[in-house]
This record gives sequence, C-alpha cells and structure tokens, in this order.
Amino acid sequence: MSAGLHVPVACAGISHHDADVASLEEFRFPDEAAMLADARTRFKGVVLLQTCNRVELLVHGDAESLAAYLKERGKSGFWVREGIDALRHLLRLAAGMDSMIVGEDQILGQLKSALALSQQMGTSSTLTDLCLTKAVHVGIDIRNRTRINNGAVSIGSAAVRLAQNLLGSLEGKHIIVVGSGEMGRLVTQALAAQHLTAMYVTNRTFARAVALADEIGGKAVNFENLYHFIQLSDVVISCTAAPHPVIHAAGIREAMAQRHWPLDEAPRPLIIIDIAQPRDVEEEVAAIPGVHVFTIDDLRSVSEENLQNRKREAEFAGRLIEEEISRFIQLLNRALAGDTLSALHTWAEAIRIRERDKALARIGDCDSRVVEVIDDFSRVLAKKLLVDATYAIRTSAECGQLEDAEALVKAITRGEPLCFQNEE
Repeated sequence: MSAGLHVPVACAGISHHDADVASLEEFRFPDEAAMLADARTRFKGVVLLQTCNRVELLVHGDAESLAAYLKERGKSGFWVREGIDALRHLLRLAAGMDSMIVGEDQILGQLKSALALSQQMGTSSTLTDLCLTKAVHVGIDIRNRTRINNGAVSIGSAAVRLAQNLLGSLEGKHIIVVGSGEMGRLVTQALAAQHLTAMYVTNRTFARAVALADEIGGKAVNFENLYHFIQLSDVVISCTAAPHPVIHAAGIREAMAQRHWPLDEAPRPLIIIDIAQPRDVEEEVAAIPGVHVFTIDDLRSVSEENLQNRKREAEFAGRLIEEEISRFIQLLNRALAGDTLSALHTWAEAIRIRERDKALARIGDCDSRVVEVIDDFSRVLAKKLLVDATYAIRTSAECGQLEDAEALVKAITRGEPLCFQNEE
C-alpha cells in the first residue's frame, strides 16, 4: 500500500497509449453487468469504464488481486496501478490529460455513467464512489482553471478532421453518419459547419435518427436503406454502440458496384471512418477495391497535433493534480473511520434512548410537546458531547492512525485504557 494512503485501491486496463483497435476489442467485456456482478464477488467495490479507446477497472482492493482476476478471465497486455499511482491516473483521466484528444470533455460523462452503472448494479463501495466523485469534481475544476479544453476536439470531431484531411475539403460532399448516440451527435455537430451538399443520419431506431437530423439540419434515412445512401456518399462515419458489425462486406460490394459507371475504370472511391468500439465495419470491407477504411488508430495524428497545442496547459493541469493528491488521500483515509464512528454513535444513541425513556417515565403522563422537547434535547446533547471525539477519530484516520482511533472509541464505550504506541 502506498505511503500515506491506508485504503486498498487499484486500477488496471489498456488504452490507446498501448493498444490498437483490435487489442481493445479483444479486451472488452461485452456484458458489463455480468462482469461487474462477477468481480463484486472478489472486491469490495468495482467500477468498469469502457470507451472507444480504453477499457479500465477500478477496484476497492489490491493490485495483485486485480491482476490475478484479469488473467483468470484470459486478459493480457494490461497495465496495473495501485495506491497513489491509481489515484493520480484517475485524476489525469478525468482532467482529459490521458485522452487521445487532450482536454476533451466527453470523459467526464463517461466516468459518471460508469459510476452510475456500478451503483445501479450494487457493485460500488464507499471508496469507489468517493474516487469517481472526486475525480469528476477535479476534472471540472481543472477545466475551469486552465485552458486545456479551449477549442478541444472530441473523437467525433477528430474523425471529421481526418475526413477533411483526406479529401482536402468537405465542401460539396455527401456524408452519412451511422449512429445517433452521443458520438453521432458530436460527429454531426462537427459536420454542420462544413458546407456539405448532403448529410444523412441513420440509426436502427429511426425516431432517434430523425431527432438528430432535425437538430443539425440533416436528412434522416431508414436503416434498411443504409447501403443505398452509402452508394450516394463520399464518406461514411460509423459510431454505433452495437456489439457487432453493422456494415458488412456484402452490402458494401453491392454499393460499390452501383458507384461504377460504365466508362469508368474503377468505382468512385469511398472513405469509411469507423470510430465505434467494438468496430462497426467488418474487416473484409477494407479489402474491397475503391474502399478506404480508417479506425481510431488513424486519429493518432490528430491527437499528436492536439497534444502539442495544449502541452503548456497540460503541464499546469499536472501541477494542480499533484496539489490535489494529498487532499484525495485524506478523503479516502477519512472513509476508514466510518465503521469506527458508527460504533461510537450507536453506543451513544443506545444510552440516549435509555435515559430519555427513564426521564419520560419519571414525568409520567405528559403531552406530545413535552415528549418532543425531551427527545430533541437528548439528541442534541449526545451529538455535542461527541463532537470532539468524532473530530479526533476522523483526524487519526486521515493520518493513517486507525488503531489509535479504535483505541479512543474503546476507551469511551468500554472504559479501556488508552495505550497509544509511541513512534520511534
């Protein structure tokens, strides 16, 4: 366990830094709910974060157990961080410093969603709740205190920039966006300023495609007509949340045949940018003549440009994170005092109720107002008597002196002598 931190916390996973699209896809957990339920049998708390370019687990537990758990499930090639290193990684992640597109804001929503799912599944703990809540708070604060997200692009808008780089300009082009979720919205918003001749939006749920198309001035098309509109388009950007490919080689071959005019030697080229995870496009599509498939791996050039532009802001954000680490440690150490304080207050509440009832019995018959006053008086008195003890216990926990805190509670509740161990 890291010096200064007295609760076991660890994280592990892979990301765009050390894995390509294929490795990310292989590492993913298709059934998040089942994975969380399974991991909860091994750890006090578990949170799973899966995005288009990372798969990470945060656990209330130690690094060795987490690594063993992942290996048992056939996972390999992952990194593991423990203690303060895990906390630092979490803060950098929330600040957008670990993202492919430095400073992007989407990670904050993804962290909130990961926490919400963990809580919904009953796999969170006080520790994991505190970790994620603190990280999101720090991520927001860093964006307010720096310009790390000033003009930052998302993965969606980076895909649009890639298309722009490939074609020189998107003006006058036809583009179809497959998927109308959060990523689809980011893509269409970035496309809206590109003076396209036509922007099509499709989704398996047609109503969602209509809603997004209306929002950005595009045209919603029925998913059944996907390949017809691919045939009409210059670029396809696919970003669904489907667990399997939605763009198949057979359909693309048919669409490309329709793009081949009789006097042309080859069909008009088609650019497909697949930013979904897992991938939306079958691998065989890349081998079809005239089709050029790009994935998240191809956005790295945009990422490098973005990183250089924000290097100074990232350095400032890094210093702010280091300042937050000590406060983060105190927050988690304080959580250790929860059970100890609970024992103290349970003991005090039992005495309060007993003495309250004795007093009411001595008074005899009395109206509800008297009962209410005596009850309130006893509750406030018990609380005020424990203020200093509660502060001492929490402070001891923050400093990692949990044994001293427990000794103090035993002295108060059982009359045991205080025998603090002197530091050498």
